[in-house]
Amino acid sequence: MRGIHGDNKSWKLVTCLYGDIYFVMVDNRESSDTFMRWESMTLNDRNRKQVLLPPGVGNGFLVMSKYSVFHYKWSYDGEYPDVDQQFTIKWNDPIVGVEWPIDNPILSRRDK
Repeated sequence: MRGIHGDNKSWKLVTCLYGDIYFVMVDNRESSDTFMRWESMTLNDRNRKQVLLPPGVGNGFLVMSKYSVFHYKWSYDGEYPDVDQQFTIKWNDPIVGVEWPIDNPILSRRDK
């Protein structure tokens, strides 16, 4: 699993080129009517869905197949990487309440 990451400067167009991914979006824009609300969908090579994420909306995903290829296309304002300006929302944050289809995921150090 990759936890919920984002920034306030970039647009991201995402898709899954191979395999199956449970994809989650969380609105982290304080001025938004949907602040801290989440949505999810399945991205895979069969439904060919793409998602365009605006600045301030974080995303995370869980690989549901043995292998997958997740593709990002960025439109980025500023110097890359502006890591100090990114945000992370814990994958199991009780305030957000994302319903992941797994209880004990493999996580990176950043997402633990």
